[in-house]
Order: sequence, then structure tokens, then C-alpha cells
Amino acid sequence: MAQDHLRYDKMVEAALRGVVREALARAARDGLPGAHHFYIGLRTTAPGVVLPGHLVEKFPDQMTIVLQHQFWGLEVGDDAFSVTLSFQGRPERLSVPFAAVTSFADPSVQFGLQFEVPTVATAAEPTALSAALPSAAEKSAPAESSGAEIVTLDRFRKR
Repeated sequence: MAQDHLRYDKMVEAALRGVVREALARAARDGLPGAHHFYIGLRTTAPGVVLPGHLVEKFPDQMTIVLQHQFWGLEVGDDAFSVTLSFQGRPERLSVPFAAVTSFADPSVQFGLQFEVPTVATAAEPTALSAALPSAAEKSAPAESSGAEIVTLDRFRKR
């Protein structure tokens, strides 16, 4: 069998990450339509991930965030997205490169993607945010929130 010098596997993965980027961009622009909501798994140790310190401690390798009712300031760029979520009643800003995303699911339409994110033995620690002044998006986040739900994707996998 000939060697794949074009790396079609990498092309397909980049295209599928583009699906995640587009779904998030549409949600940022128009909000989530109907019952759509997103479960996004990410590797917290991946380069470029920015999380509050207490989340880095609680989830030293992976975590899943949910974008459904309580998220604010979703911003989507070419290589990463940022969003404010509520954790234990406190708004927290997260920034995630698309390369750190390990899974994406929209249970409302039974859609899901899994990605390979290499574990680097010498990976830099995720950047922990220090106590800083809240951004404009955080200031506009409602104070009363029930908190973000962090879940595993096991319930969506076929057994």
C-alpha cells in the first residue's frame, strides 16, 4: 500500500473541526435554535487552553462543558473560541483552541464527533487565570445562575 503523503486523515480532521467552528459561530451570531445544545470535551493540558485555576485543579486532564441556557460572550475565531460559563454561581471565562477539543455533541439531533488530541508528555500546564477585573461579557452575565453542568459523554456512546 502506498504511503499517504497528503495526509488525508489530517484533512478530514481539519474539516470536521470546521464543523465545530461553524456550529459555534452560528450560536455566537444567532443563539442556539430550538432544542440545540452542545457538549464540548476538551483536553485541559493542551497548549493555549485558558481556564480559571480552580477548574485546572478539579479537571487536570479533561473536562466537558455544556453550552445550553447559561453561557455568555461566545466568541469564535479561526483557531479558538472563548465563552463565559457559570461555575458554582460565578461567571468564569474559558478560552479553548479547536486543537484541544476532544469531542463535540449536539444531543438534540444525535450528532457527535470525536477527535484525537495527542497527549504530550511535556505539555505545558494549562494557563490558570488569576483574579482579574471581569470582562464586559462577565459584567453582563446574570448573577443568579444554577451553574454549569460538567458531564461525561458516556451516556451518548453506543454500548
